[in-house]
Amino acid sequence: MNALITSLIRAGFDPERIIPGAPMAQYTTFRVGGPADVLVHIASEQEVSITLHAAQEAGVPVTVIGNGSNLLVRDGGIRGLVMHMGQSFSDIARDGDTIRAQAGATMAAVAHFAQREGLDGLAEIAGIPGTIGGGAIMNAGAYGGELSQTVARVDAIAQRDGKPRHYEGAALGFAYRRSAMMDAGVIITGVTFKLRPGDPDAIAARIDELARARREKQPLEYPSAGSTFKRPTGLFAAKLIDDCGLRGLRVGDAQVSEKHTGFVVNLGSATASDILALMDEVKRRVLDQTGVALEPEVRIIGEDAPLKRPSDI
Repeated sequence: MNALITSLIRAGFDPERIIPGAPMAQYTTFRVGGPADVLVHIASEQEVSITLHAAQEAGVPVTVIGNGSNLLVRDGGIRGLVMHMGQSFSDIARDGDTIRAQAGATMAAVAHFAQREGLDGLAEIAGIPGTIGGGAIMNAGAYGGELSQTVARVDAIAQRDGKPRHYEGAALGFAYRRSAMMDAGVIITGVTFKLRPGDPDAIAARIDELARARREKQPLEYPSAGSTFKRPTGLFAAKLIDDCGLRGLRVGDAQVSEKHTGFVVNLGSATASDILALMDEVKRRVLDQTGVALEPEVRIIGEDAPLKRPSDI
């Protein structure tokens, strides 16, 4: 990893943006996860290509994260290099009825920017805590709105060769919690939205209405990754879990939320292993009782912590 860090510094990275042994619990909303070998904060599209080249030269894998809001990092952490698309890469600009946001901009920031500019179509995503890059790659949505309804173009860099890629129209391949970019081996750098004129006060009122609904119905007081499981076709994961009597079920400090059973929450000192064990138990019981196989919506990455030997205990 020293060679990788040296290569990044030689390429012009500020050493303060390179974090060896980065504790991933600080970069995920679940507040769990072991360390990444090296994490680098990205500030430009050019830096994406530079970082990919440095990682290839060092022979290490690359993982890309945004706000970590739909992410569960295992307790052993992440080997190789983590690219963090965050505040350093979050510019937002308007051009007519379109808005282009860099990948690290949060969905809340983009939605509020659009509201102030009198552009409608993003109020439903204002309460989603993730970044635009992460949201676009999985077609994030809430309250009947999905990014697919407003995304006109996605700009990306191919991991294989570091060259630009662009997706528009049908090439975006949006479906429920999926996009063509998900399996294309690319890193999203920017997203362009096509919006419609609207009244800023009315848009603000809609954002506030949805924020109240979230506070009332979702366990925002605890760390989580939002909806833990995908919605089965024609059904609701939360209802299935509740009907199976799993409200409040715990493994360690991981709990099926008593407020909203679609969420697994961290009551304070849960580990990734606790959360994964609870998710497995929920899936097992729902399958046994209903015949429905739940699929995780949360992205699970990293390695398990090594088993402790008797001499370590």
